[in-house]
Amino acid sequence: MDAAFASKLTRRSLLASTAALLVAGPTCARARTLGGGMPWEPGAATPPAVVRPGPWLFFSSDEAALIEAAVDRLIPPDDRGPGGKDAGCAVYIDRQLAGPYGRAAGLYMKPPFMPGAATQGYQMQDAPAARYRAGLQALAEHIKAAFPGKSFPELAADDQDKVLAGLESGSIALRDVKPAEFFALLLQNTQEGFFADPIYGGNRGMAGWKLVGFPGARYDYRDWVERHNEVYPLPPVGIMGRSDWAVKE
Repeated sequence: MDAAFASKLTRRSLLASTAALLVAGPTCARARTLGGGMPWEPGAATPPAVVRPGPWLFFSSDEAALIEAAVDRLIPPDDRGPGGKDAGCAVYIDRQLAGPYGRAAGLYMKPPFMPGAATQGYQMQDAPAARYRAGLQALAEHIKAAFPGKSFPELAADDQDKVLAGLESGSIALRDVKPAEFFALLLQNTQEGFFADPIYGGNRGMAGWKLVGFPGARYDYRDWVERHNEVYPLPPVGIMGRSDWAVKE
């Protein structure tokens, strides 16, 4: 194919030529190679970056302690597995808020802002990072007033549950923050951290997947798709494989 023909190749002409070949049938079909002008480059995909252990990227130490305590009450540990803290839910939320999600990248964030239905997705005028910063500060102020001399992590588990229940119901007042909306955001992100692929920092040890029997990113488990109410016998696999597959040095 010469350069002049390649420069004139368009999606419309490609579709038209393909249709003509289909109509004409195999007697006049001839193979040809298309080169150049394609709208992609090999190896241009951007896979997710692996979350590495380390310091908090978004939360302050006090904010992190509050979040760790909160996620451990939203998903408490029991004899079936770790709670939200040990499963890395706080780490997941921290890394998400420090990245594009926290900035609401890819979302239209210009006014006017109007209340939307739950089916319409994110409708807030502030990005998630700003909502967390305001919500955590207001919650810390409420705890200081309601439980003098204590922070949320220092409260008894029953008191922590009462505070979270008050956020969920909207029965406690937070300065410049709607408590029920903040609780819904925290709960959603905690659930994401518990069940997302471990590459994002949560679901440590694939605890969430093991709890529900999810096989993870295995190549093929078609033989089990229709086998309802049966325990899948193989351990889950993440995007990056399994830690026990690593070569021991």
